[in-house]
Amino acid sequence: MKSRPSIPDQAIARAVSEHWRTVTEISYLPWGFGAHHWRADDLFVTLDQLGARHTAASLEATYASAAELARDLPFVCAPLPTRTGRFTAGFGSGALSVTPMLPGRSPAEDEVDKPAILAALNALHRTPPPAGLRDWTPPVGPGFAAELSARVAEPWTAGPLGEKARAALAAHGPAIRRWTDRCQELAALAVSRRESWVPTHGEPHNDNQIVTPGGLCLVDWESLALAPRERDYRDLPGTPGLDPDLVELFALDWRLSELREYAGWFAAPHTGAEDDRIALDGLYEELAAD
Repeated sequence: MKSRPSIPDQAIARAVSEHWRTVTEISYLPWGFGAHHWRADDLFVTLDQLGARHTAASLEATYASAAELARDLPFVCAPLPTRTGRFTAGFGSGALSVTPMLPGRSPAEDEVDKPAILAALNALHRTPPPAGLRDWTPPVGPGFAAELSARVAEPWTAGPLGEKARAALAAHGPAIRRWTDRCQELAALAVSRRESWVPTHGEPHNDNQIVTPGGLCLVDWESLALAPRERDYRDLPGTPGLDPDLVELFALDWRLSELREYAGWFAAPHTGAEDDRIALDGLYEELAAD
């Protein structure tokens, strides 16, 4: 997130020192979207919020699964264990995790090494799934469109961008209903083929790739799940051998999960800060897709 949370850096440093190892220097990193990050000495610290995507138990199981995959897959940058062997530590209403701070940088979209990411995904999809790996499930239920329609029928006045977001969602009610119905139809198809599901990263786009001196690494394993392999190719159009119905499913999966989160964001109190403006642009972008 671009905006710093109302949490003192030293509170994060104390938690890292308590649960992982002693750190002396810490600074906030205005990176990514959806979680808060710090650099603590040579560690990359993430504070995930719990709620729509994860419970404390499911996030712990997901990061433990990523750590298991990392034993065989060198491109998996998984969370480091705490002193007690867990991979998360509760912090307020969220959960902290820690990974090594990798040397290198994320490529721009037009700089992605497509053969390298395709090779990494192929290796991931061929790896036996960890025993505790969660199953992918559709991001919204069949009643999502109706629930959202009822929600946007009342003004959103908890923040300066609420009414803009509400009006945009209300104007796209028929499209959201169509997307929801189609997602449910395709999800049923995917579940009928569950025997072919594989470990998937979920968001292997350029911002979650780090080009290091030793090669490509994938970071941010929060969305790791057992799913059809098409889940990992949303940002790699034209990849041969994919089922077009499942490619469509995961385009809808992403869009509806984003709309759900943006609806919650703008119905709730907000200030119109930079993160809010980025989120509103993201909402408009998802609604423009078809």
